[in-house]
Amino acid sequence: MDPIYVTGHRNPDTDSIVSAMAYAQLRNALGDREYVAARLGRISDETQLVLDRFGFEPPVLIHNLRNQVGDLNFDTPPALNKAVTVDRAWQLLHRDENTVALPVVEEDGTLYGMLSTNTIAAQDMRSVLHPDIEDIPVFNLVSALEGSIVLDGETPTNSVTGRVTIALPTGGEEAIQLTEQTVLVCGHQPEVILAALRANVPCVVVCQASVPDQAREIASQSLVISTPHEPYRAARMIFQSVPVWRVCRTTSLCPVHLSDYVDDVRQMAQDNKHRVFPVVDDENRVVGTLSRIHLLKPRRKRVVLVDHNEVAQSVPGLEQAEILEIIDHHRLADVQTGSPIYMRNEPVGSTATIIAGMFMERGLMPTMHMAGLITCAIISDTLMFKSPTCTQRDIRMAQRMASIAHESIEALGQMIFSASTSDDKSPDDILFQDYKEFMISGHTLGVGQVVTLDSGRVLRRSDDFLAAMRARMEERKYDMMLFLITDMLLEGSQLLFLGAPDVIAQAFNVRPEGNRAFLPGILSRKKQVIPALSVFWG
Repeated sequence: MDPIYVTGHRNPDTDSIVSAMAYAQLRNALGDREYVAARLGRISDETQLVLDRFGFEPPVLIHNLRNQVGDLNFDTPPALNKAVTVDRAWQLLHRDENTVALPVVEEDGTLYGMLSTNTIAAQDMRSVLHPDIEDIPVFNLVSALEGSIVLDGETPTNSVTGRVTIALPTGGEEAIQLTEQTVLVCGHQPEVILAALRANVPCVVVCQASVPDQAREIASQSLVISTPHEPYRAARMIFQSVPVWRVCRTTSLCPVHLSDYVDDVRQMAQDNKHRVFPVVDDENRVVGTLSRIHLLKPRRKRVVLVDHNEVAQSVPGLEQAEILEIIDHHRLADVQTGSPIYMRNEPVGSTATIIAGMFMERGLMPTMHMAGLITCAIISDTLMFKSPTCTQRDIRMAQRMASIAHESIEALGQMIFSASTSDDKSPDDILFQDYKEFMISGHTLGVGQVVTLDSGRVLRRSDDFLAAMRARMEERKYDMMLFLITDMLLEGSQLLFLGAPDVIAQAFNVRPEGNRAFLPGILSRKKQVIPALSVFWG
């Protein structure tokens, strides 16, 4: 069963992580077992604190949704052991007319080579010109000839080497030359059989006939095999008893791994003359075969987006995935889909509020611990209900979830907003724990935000933050970079910025001092900061 990933945005905050976990739990509880909560980046200290508080592990980390070999409907033909006969391989190849090659594996299942119909045909033609065999296991011979061992020497024969010779009735002509290198194929020819035994030929294949009684009186080391096939067919089947490891291709195998990206494999296949490629897992064990036709229409990964609907904030490779649903509380952006989907976008302060409502609509109460998570997500994203994005619905839902979890909203808020700005965290950890990139009217900028109860303590490290901002700005070629230090007690945000102080002054009607300004009443990045810049830039 292929998973359906439920994922929030990059640099995920608590609302993004909790919303993904809550929605996956909701769908799984309703019987849809494929839903898996995922994340696109590291867990912030705030979110980790919340997860630990209620006993949850972080969602699975995914790096992209690009199509991989594991997403393809590749073939899973039999994998041949090295010792299998060419005859058995030929039968398997012709069981399905679409199968043109089979993987050959070691005892532990790892890749050894590839065997194709062309390879077998070439080996068969060589045997016409050079009818010699070398160290063919007796088990292989008996199996290929569908025969049985009639006589064997005092010491059991394990393998046969020699030149395959068919003894036809001579009608009085000169008898066939028998040596210790002759693998004799004959019919009802008692004298020829006895002569071969006296000459100690390696092997006598008796076709559609019985062995004369006198043969048992001869002290010979020859192996005698009886087969129901006529001599010419028996001779051909001897060459088909060769182990596949001797004839299969072992170079230029071009194995592809389950984790390889389809785009890369497609280019490799175009540059390669072979038609079929082995598919292996991380331990080089063969799991199937891949041909060019499998690359034409890969099976796309499925995803549900929560807390965002913007490509720049979503998982890399989203364009190769199938978006099933979007649940969000942000402005509509640029995510496009190939077919109609379920989309729920509501003007509330937290995506977790929407998903908690979906629990209620389906008559399913979240668990006590999940209710605690949802409470924290709403508190975090609404800045303890002080954000301009906060609605009465957020407040009532947080109160309801806190009641189910038997938790105090005030105590949870104190825990959450004390976690983000610890002095033992690096500037990068604080700056990028809740960070997003935006493109507004041709201007690119990055905006980080941290919520605290003591902005003065954070501002003492302003030089360190500005240095980290400057490095990121140069790396990403931003036009501007902002860092909001939102103070819950001051009900405003201290702003550190790089680039265009006149833009800051006019967009927010403030007077910056160096790279710093205080924005009274500004608490929300998405509802106050970005709209103000959008209006300024038109």
